[in-house]
Amino acid sequence: MALQTTGPIALSEIQTEFGGSNPIALSEYYSAASGIPASGTIKASQFYGTSSSVPIAIEYLVVAGGGGGAGGYNGGGGGGGAGGFRTGTGTFQSNTTYTITVGAGGSSNGGNSVFDTITSIGGGGAIASSDGASGGSGAGAACANDYTYINYGGSGTSGQGNSGGSGQWDRAYYWNGGGGGGAGGVGGNASNNSGPAGGGGIGLASSITGTSTYYAGGGGGSGTGPSAGYWITYGGAGGGGNGGVYSSSAGAANTGGGGGAYTNNGGSGVVILRMLTTNYSGTTTGSPTVTTDGSYTVVKFTSSGTYTA
Repeated sequence: MALQTTGPIALSEIQTEFGGSNPIALSEYYSAASGIPASGTIKASQFYGTSSSVPIAIEYLVVAGGGGGAGGYNGGGGGGGAGGFRTGTGTFQSNTTYTITVGAGGSSNGGNSVFDTITSIGGGGAIASSDGASGGSGAGAACANDYTYINYGGSGTSGQGNSGGSGQWDRAYYWNGGGGGGAGGVGGNASNNSGPAGGGGIGLASSITGTSTYYAGGGGGSGTGPSAGYWITYGGAGGGGNGGVYSSSAGAANTGGGGGAYTNNGGSGVVILRMLTTNYSGTTTGSPTVTTDGSYTVVKFTSSGTYTA
């Protein structure tokens, strides 16, 4: 925290901000901050507004929890939407503690993930026999228990994900649900020609850990087309679960993938930070995994915690 900008400043306040030894001497603080001389006379007033913090560049990936899949009439279930995906590089202050929240995968909507002020929205959950919910990425539509011809997928959040796919009833009496949206593509629309159901939208790849990895794929829809070949629909790359009346799966943990149709939960989210190793403080809570990639340190949070820059 920066020192005050007016009034008297106690030597103990300067020591609290910049460290030092006792007895306190202003000469300990030559060049301690911008505007503090490197030699000669130092005045307490020269410390107005100064701070021991320095700006540090941190690359981040913030992926929210994926939404859950749901069943629909006559097998036409919707896939869960992927958790919101946000990545970038920002400037953060040393000696400052930042809060990390990792969103849980949902049986309905997934949980938000947060790093400081950067929030990714949980994936939309599919709703039994209804249109899909909106979220980071939208859920696919689950067919209604009537003769509604089309049900619609939920919307994605701009800059974080995409919409879910629509569900279809065709006049051969087959119902097929839509796929959940992914960070890199919309969920697949179900065919109106006896199937198949819509597949999950593709996620996006990030190399923040040093290895290219997909996150935030949408969950696959499900249907009961004319043959077993229509009964399994695949989730999008990035942890999206497979949809299917007889064989389906949840979103993969710590990917933000949407759950496959038929009541599968979405995958939990993840928050990953990357900075020069010379800037890594080593001060964390929440037991993240810490690795190195060349001259960089990578801090991966799979549960909530803090990082002090």
